Amino acid sequence: MFSEIQKVTDKAMVFLQKKALSALYIPKQKLHMAMNNTTAPKVQLLYDLCKTTFTPSGLSSSPSPQPIHKLCSLLDTFGPADVGLKEESPDDDRGHGFFGLNRVTRWAQPITYLDIHECDNFTMCIFCFPTSSVIPLHDHPGMTVFSKVLYGSMHVKAYDWVEPSCIKESQEPGCPQVRLARLAADKVLTAPCGTSILYPKTGGNLHCFTAVTPCAVLDVLAPPYREDLGRKCTYYVDYPYSAFGNDFPQGNGAQISNGKEEEYAWLAEIETPDDLYMRSGVYVGPSIRV
Repeated sequence: MFSEIQKVTDKAMVFLQKKALSALYIPKQKLHMAMNNTTAPKVQLLYDLCKTTFTPSGLSSSPSPQPIHKLCSLLDTFGPADVGLKEESPDDDRGHGFFGLNRVTRWAQPITYLDIHECDNFTMCIFCFPTSSVIPLHDHPGMTVFSKVLYGSMHVKAYDWVEPSCIKESQEPGCPQVRLARLAADKVLTAPCGTSILYPKTGGNLHCFTAVTPCAVLDVLAPPYREDLGRKCTYYVDYPYSAFGNDFPQGNGAQISNGKEEEYAWLAEIETPDDLYMRSGVYVGPSIRV
């Protein structure tokens, strides 16, 4: 008899517990919807995607197009407000315009660098350019770089090395040799526009940025610059193909078709320009949960 009463009591307790918990129960579908209602900032989504995509050596030698497509699709949606920026007025050019300043004066304009996040696998950062300011021709050894113009217009000139490498001794003072490169891009990017990608050996790994108007660029570099691992930023000056003639050193395999000379240039390594004026700023966009 006692056991029967105990069974009934146990059933009653279970029933009461289920009834009490039912008020707190949220179906999985509704729980999923509730979680999606709290959308993370885009910069957090970008960090999360980079964290799962990149390794200390960057992308794999044969990267899947899927993570690259995801990164580009996300970056394509970015605007200045997503990283705490306010679009600057073109009026700050003070009447100089893109071609109104000589190279020395243009390089003297300050460029602001904003560090969003840096780790062993990747760097997320922003460059804010006043009109006519320049980041001179430089490389990204062993790196993949995603660039998104957030606002304004920027001229991009980019090269890739000709392979196998073609090197000549230069007669220019202070430039012992030049190396042949092929033009990959020579265009103006104006926001809103798609994300640009360069790879270690293709896509314009050596490039120069010149601000046509006030502009800002969000960059993701994977892996980041690191001199002790051979990823040092090197600066170059480019010379027309015709400056060093057609006679290539034997055995390098370089072949230039007639009429295609304008697609090539000779690049000489230079020291970091003394008049490259870049200053650090404070990132004030949404914080990242690491």
